[in-house]
Amino acid sequence: MAAERRHEGQDDIQEAFADAVNMTAGELESWLDTEDSKSVGQSDGGESVGHASGRRIVGLLRKKKADLTSDDLGHMRKVVGYVHRHIEQRPSGDVTDTRWRYSLMNWGHDPLK
Repeated sequence: MAAERRHEGQDDIQEAFADAVNMTAGELESWLDTEDSKSVGQSDGGESVGHASGRRIVGLLRKKKADLTSDDLGHMRKVVGYVHRHIEQRPSGDVTDTRWRYSLMNWGHDPLK
């Protein structure tokens, strides 16, 4: 019974992740190579948290569901939480060239899609 509950939870996480991450692995990988991508997010002088997360998301998108680890699922949950919180902070006006959008895109979500 507990294994069934874990499996259901895993399906829920994967579904929420698929809803939150609307960029393909290729789109996200290309985005992460841009200067705009590297210019946003919190960092201690190195790579930003969001940029590192984006690289991990690329790997998750390319991984078979059966091969996902509990650590992978934990990161997927983190991504869903970030995207949902960040969407709530949408600035007014055109967001095309904003740090807000760029930050979300580092986490695999393009709000203009």
